[in-house]
Amino acid sequence: MSHNIDNAPAEIKLAVDLIYLLESHHIDNDVVLKALDIVKMDYQRKKSQQQTGGKPSIDSSPIG
Repeated sequence: MSHNIDNAPAEIKLAVDLIYLLESHHIDNDVVLKALDIVKMDYQRKKSQQQTGGKPSIDSSPIG
């Protein structure tokens, strides 16, 4: 199996980059998973706002 991901979908390339970044900084697994939950919620909110024509506020935060 080739390790070349040049032809992989963008989400695979991003996932590989994120995994490398997180592992190279030795970030605790639980911290990573909690942070990814926050990121996912934020991007889902942004996607929902785009679909409904809503505009995100500049100071909006996925926390609180």
